[in-house]
Amino acid sequence: MNSFGRIFRVTIFGESHGPMVGITVDGCPAGLSLTEEDFTTDIERRKGGTQKGTTPRKEDDKPIFITGYFNGKTTGAPLTILFENKNTRSGDYDKIKSIPRPGHADFVAHQKFGKNEDYRGGGHFSGRLTVCLVAAGVIAKKLLQNISVEAKITEVGGEQDVEAGLQKAIDAKDSVGGIVECTVKGLPIGLGEPFFDSVESVISHAVFAIPAIKGVEFGAGFAAAKMFGSEHNDAIVDASGKTATNYAGGIVGGITNGNDLVFRVGVKPTSSTPKEQESWNWDTEQIEKFSVKGRHDLCITLRVPPVLEAVTAIALADLMLLEQQIKRVI
Repeated sequence: MNSFGRIFRVTIFGESHGPMVGITVDGCPAGLSLTEEDFTTDIERRKGGTQKGTTPRKEDDKPIFITGYFNGKTTGAPLTILFENKNTRSGDYDKIKSIPRPGHADFVAHQKFGKNEDYRGGGHFSGRLTVCLVAAGVIAKKLLQNISVEAKITEVGGEQDVEAGLQKAIDAKDSVGGIVECTVKGLPIGLGEPFFDSVESVISHAVFAIPAIKGVEFGAGFAAAKMFGSEHNDAIVDASGKTATNYAGGIVGGITNGNDLVFRVGVKPTSSTPKEQESWNWDTEQIEKFSVKGRHDLCITLRVPPVLEAVTAIALADLMLLEQQIKRVI
């Protein structure tokens, strides 16, 4: 339920307002050098409070190594890393615990877990847990070595100019979504399997673990439906498999073809908005007006790039280990 991967297996745990959140990575080869500083860049990119349009909640997010780590290197045992929650304001959620927020998992969690869910900040469903995904991604990126994984925002609120898209949210006192594109360079030919374990399938599985992701397209994506076959086909131009175009996004038949892997994700608007909304109150059994308090992002898209890179790297590291493309780490 909370794990992903077959060899490089990642398990996520914790709640938004619990004492901590964390990740356990099983299958990480022994001997991989890791320091706290290795995590700094990507974790800082993911943080709120550092850029316009993000939540003012700030956490130190210093990795605490618990298991599978000794003398600065991985031991080959399951690697567990914790991140403390120090800046919570749980009282913000007391007034709405009886009103499931539209767009959030409040209602389904209440039903699925028999009213035992942690409703504070979304509990286990919270985007707070993406810090754990980023941490696992840092490890995966180190295993991928000369393979680069880079994600960038291409659209916010329907605007290619990020500032213009954010201003739309500010002016409307609402939230906006966006699009993020991820490009992977340096992949070998042959990763993935046809049908159920295609590279698209494996990456998509990991991508949809990111809260707020509502769609994914590879290469030309949905635009391919409007193209002629002769136009969409990528002509092979040399013995290495290089193609003149890359409408396939680096994947053919579910298998990497040596070209850049390119895909995009659609990120929904933040469900918690300053706008007054209506929802069902299960205590009064009435539809009531309410507004969401607390600290929230106007645009989750701003914080998605490092998380998208992380889950992509996790999926690819697992595929590489399955193909025995990653050997022992010295």
